[in-house]
Amino acid sequence: MSATVPEAFVAPQSAVARFYDRLVCLHHVIHDDWETSVATQGAALDRSIREFGGAPGDEVLDVACGIGTQTLGLADRGYALTASDISSGAVARARREAVRRNLLVDFSVADMRRACEHHSSGFDVVLCADNAVPHLLSDSDILQASRQFHECLRPGGQCILSVRDYAVVERSGTQFEFHGVRQDGDARHLVFQVREWRAPRYELSRYLVRDTFGAACRAEVLRVTCYAITDTELSDLLARAGFERIERRDDVLLQPVIVAVRPRAGGRT
Repeated sequence: MSATVPEAFVAPQSAVARFYDRLVCLHHVIHDDWETSVATQGAALDRSIREFGGAPGDEVLDVACGIGTQTLGLADRGYALTASDISSGAVARARREAVRRNLLVDFSVADMRRACEHHSSGFDVVLCADNAVPHLLSDSDILQASRQFHECLRPGGQCILSVRDYAVVERSGTQFEFHGVRQDGDARHLVFQVREWRAPRYELSRYLVRDTFGAACRAEVLRVTCYAITDTELSDLLARAGFERIERRDDVLLQPVIVAVRPRAGGRT
């Protein structure tokens, strides 16, 4: 079982919402090519869903949709999407992107820890991608969210989570990661991040430097705390929430993917 973070250390989810509200206008520059990412991730998730018995037309709930990277890709492939995020700014951007693509998606603002309370049940797939689960800073919060995912699904439905592989990262000190140089219209962006560890947590500082080729640049830093839960620890919590057939997949997205199934008989194990 993973280490429990003391409740005094648990950051309010409003901090996560503020982080992504500030990032929303530039979220796409984190990707080499965001439009390509939408298409390739949609195709990869489609293949994974089919391998577990799903198909286009299935009802998919994305509980951490962000600006829509996975939501839009799956909607474009014929899935029926309902999507939410803790960030109202991200949801507004995702809604605009869906309209621009003539895609019908039911968007709303919601905390993943209350997913079933907000969305109700009967979904074929629950999706939580892009390392969103580690924004929940304790085992109890992740277990609560996992139980909500379980209740959102029909019996036999599948839960898909993508998370960073924290089992293989160094959990100490200050770490620097350069994402790259991105061209966005008439501006160039330098994107990098710093992780400062107090294991099992770390503070993530994301830096975005905007250069419009004048005498000065504009720099922003956004900070949020994450919980470095491993795939094994996360799988244990999913099992406690009632899921079965839990497996790690390394051939779907850039980050490892955990797939879990709600038993057809219903109920928790």
